[in-house]
Amino acid sequence: MKKVLGLVVILSMMTVMFAGCGENDAVADTGSNAATETSDTESSDAAQEDTTEANDTESSDAGSDSIVVGFSQVGAESDWRTANTESMKGTFTEANGYELIFSDAQQKQENQIKAVRNFIQQEVDYIVIAPVTETGWDTVLNEAYEAGIPVIIVDRMIDVSDDNLFECWVGSNFKQEGYDAVSWLAGYLEENGRTDEEINIVTLQGTIGSSAQIGRTEGVEEKMAAYPNWTMLERQSGEFTQSKGQEVMESFLKSYDDIDVVIAENDNMAFGAIDAIKAAGRTCGPDGEITIISFDAVQAAFASMIDGDMNVSVECNPLHGPRVDEIIQKLEAGSSVDKLQYVEEGVFPAETAAEIMPTRAY
Repeated sequence: MKKVLGLVVILSMMTVMFAGCGENDAVADTGSNAATETSDTESSDAAQEDTTEANDTESSDAGSDSIVVGFSQVGAESDWRTANTESMKGTFTEANGYELIFSDAQQKQENQIKAVRNFIQQEVDYIVIAPVTETGWDTVLNEAYEAGIPVIIVDRMIDVSDDNLFECWVGSNFKQEGYDAVSWLAGYLEENGRTDEEINIVTLQGTIGSSAQIGRTEGVEEKMAAYPNWTMLERQSGEFTQSKGQEVMESFLKSYDDIDVVIAENDNMAFGAIDAIKAAGRTCGPDGEITIISFDAVQAAFASMIDGDMNVSVECNPLHGPRVDEIIQKLEAGSSVDKLQYVEEGVFPAETAAEIMPTRAY
């Protein structure tokens, strides 16, 4: 397997020597904590570079026969993302025959592009990217292609001029998730004798331009067309974070006094929406005024359903590590792989939460 150039190793060791034990330990343990306190673009980029260097140093001790994988993660904006990162880190270990170089992009595509170029310079064997947005990848992926390094995309899809620029994609069918959310709501309203009611809906969208946001928004919109008595009052991005989700929901509540349903395009935004609803003296969940529909189905969402705050969470499976490992092993053996590989997912309403939660791995 390719090895990191000697000069990079020496520079990385010098970085560790001068970084300070506490700072270096924090970076090595989380891959991002040292950077999260920065606020401006310059310091954010520097922190990202420090994160990559710390992980490069840590990974350089792996055996010479290891398969070297460079992984650029979006960030740590949600419980889902944390579970996704842990799945990758738990899979690409020295014990499993891998050397992982991890980079946290902190929600910035420019950080991801820098990371990919670093991976190319280090001559990794595979590059794995969980992209911030779909577009803007042609140039850097062409560089990886010319270097002969296979690229695997996980979670969000990318839009490139030539599909040969990436080996394959692993993730969720986001539009189907949107369909599933609407199907559940239609069934729920029917069960409660509300089929003919005027239903007013607001949506907390994810990061605009991300595959999850595009697919879930389109899926809901297309499926809603079959229900002319449903009205989408407004959509606004909560950026997949709890704090922004709460902020946007507070705005919705001030603008509309007749909200029946909140669709949050991930669980963390739903948690923020719930906080805003309660602060406004309103109620939500199965016994409340406002129905809460969410996506991801992390453990905290099941706890929220058990507490009576959320009605349903549509699963988005974050455990991509084993599937990517399977793909790499096939490629190592000279086998071909399917271009698109969807993970299995389900829909979990509140009435099943207590039974299902103990079985959740994330």
